[in-house]
Amino acid sequence: MANTYKFKGVALATISETALLTAATDETLIIKSIRITNNTANTPTISFDVLDSSASADYTILKTQTLTANTGIELLTVPLILESSDALKTTISSTDSIHFGISYMSVT
Repeated sequence: MANTYKFKGVALATISETALLTAATDETLIIKSIRITNNTANTPTISFDVLDSSASADYTILKTQTLTANTGIELLTVPLILESSDALKTTISSTDSIHFGISYMSVT
């Protein structure tokens, strides 16, 4: 079993639901930090869901959080686990420039 620490940066400017991070079929991801930065003077809202592939269901972990103009926030206060083929997805209310920084450990 190997543990690898990783970082993934994502820049979004779309209102479509987008998968930010997906666990491979042979790995578990332990997400320690999700940093969200609003790079505009606007105040869009954001929602997060986790696709639990073993249950074939989406679960909301954050619903309609308003992002303050030109600021960043930390989403997590405790680790978030993604098991085999699970996905972390987000939806933004506008096409504003939003950046995500995700720090996690991959266990294979």
